[in-house]
Amino acid sequence: MTPLYLDCNATTPVDPAVVDAMMPWFREQFGNPHSVNHAFGTAAAAAVEDARRSIARLVGADTREIIFTSGATESNNLAIKGAARFERRMRGSRNRIITVASEHKCVLESVKALAAEGFTTDVLPVGSDGVVETERLARALGDDVILVSVMAANNEIGTLQPLADIGAMTRACGALFHCDAAQAAGRVPLDVNAATIDLMSLSGHKVYGPKGIGVLYVRRRPRARIDPLFSGGGQERTLRSGTVPAPLAIGLGKAAELAATRPEEEAARIGTLARTLMDGLPGTSLNGPPLENRLPGNLNLAIGGVDAGHLISQVPELAFSTGSACTSAVVEPSYVLRAIGLTPEQAASSIRLGIGRFTTSDDITFAIERLNQAINQCRRQA
Repeated sequence: MTPLYLDCNATTPVDPAVVDAMMPWFREQFGNPHSVNHAFGTAAAAAVEDARRSIARLVGADTREIIFTSGATESNNLAIKGAARFERRMRGSRNRIITVASEHKCVLESVKALAAEGFTTDVLPVGSDGVVETERLARALGDDVILVSVMAANNEIGTLQPLADIGAMTRACGALFHCDAAQAAGRVPLDVNAATIDLMSLSGHKVYGPKGIGVLYVRRRPRARIDPLFSGGGQERTLRSGTVPAPLAIGLGKAAELAATRPEEEAARIGTLARTLMDGLPGTSLNGPPLENRLPGNLNLAIGGVDAGHLISQVPELAFSTGSACTSAVVEPSYVLRAIGLTPEQAASSIRLGIGRFTTSDDITFAIERLNQAINQCRRQA
């Protein structure tokens, strides 16, 4: 039996409409979008630009501000390292990067790599709800700061950060504001201008699109200046050389178009399912912010007296996880849960459930039944 999928924060299934949009560009219309001297290339180029427009509309950006990448990890690396290296190469008057302890691993590792290059780095703590204290951030900001990187929504505990406040403070001190919005796109409203975001990362496979494609939003006015990570033919405004994979870009464009259709209704439905699931699991506690203040569909639950890994092994009918898929090789307790104050024992008893577009109420009923059975069995065996 195919397991019931409840891990939509790790990846989302590709929407059938996205698959339909991509397929012709694998088969009949297989041209290189940069080969504009013949019909195959010009058709692909036009379709890629249409996709770019759909993505830009989803986040309130200008089409020219959307740069295609391989995904949010590349986009985060390009934004953070690119901004720091440009500043050092062109001006050198600023030398500090600020981020938050609960950020995605690729952000924390990018900042760590910059520290090895001689940049000063600050990693700010978060509260028990995962929210960064804006007063602490305000104290950390100064005229030596190049960039502040804070994600829109946490991939493990669903925390929504106060982006508009962070953006306003960052702009006031003359620094760039980078936001990893891979989890938030299509789930909560995003507007790069309202939040004064200068650089923003998105990923196709978090928004019911294909894997292997993402974007980096790069503000044009006032211009966010970054160095590219690697050299090549100068595609994507010279910031990301390499052939844009037209089918994947078109798929991400279609996913963005779908995400912009009745997003409030989808968020409300998913939120209701999450509430039902949580209420159906007595003896568990919610890690992070309350449901009404977190990413729709995200549940991170501590289950007293149960080892999360053992619980997962007892429920093969369900697909869920203990935390971020991007740190799945790590056996130590989640650093995000530790950052919000959980003990190693509490973190080791926590599971992440991700509800999505295709989850039904019948699915939730089934999940409640099987999880309760498995939790009780694990407690009896303990």
